[in-house]
Amino acid sequence: MKKLVLALGLALLAGPARAGYAPPVTDPLTVKACGECHMVFQPAFLPARSWGGIMDTLADHFGDNATMAPDKAAHIRKVLMEGAADTGGGRMGAKVMRRLDPGSTPLRITQTAPFLRKHDLPASIWKRPDVVTRSNCPACHAAADKGDYEDH
Repeated sequence: MKKLVLALGLALLAGPARAGYAPPVTDPLTVKACGECHMVFQPAFLPARSWGGIMDTLADHFGDNATMAPDKAAHIRKVLMEGAADTGGGRMGAKVMRRLDPGSTPLRITQTAPFLRKHDLPASIWKRPDVVTRSNCPACHAAADKGDYEDH
């Protein structure tokens, strides 16, 4: 009985093992800085080289200037690198890496093979006023900020 309780406790500590789960960002500085403009995307959706590319181009961050103090940028880079698909992204990261073209450095989660495969949806979905853009995950996934992308 003790072994069963221990196994269940360890499973709970390990976090959800659902297919549509990505470890959420919990670092307060990263959540505040990135969350000012958009949902804080889970690092597990891109490899470290992609997050490095994104952090290297903050002056033109998808059309916006997202530059910040060097120490703040270094901290956020570290958080993203440690949770990236190829370094600490858990099951979701492994899934992303299996479907990613080797050596590719996607700078948009919405352009990766896993996203495109899962989101091959009618154009009418993307034109809904509550969706607007493919990067607006919470429009369809209410718990996206918590890393839950299960279809409900």
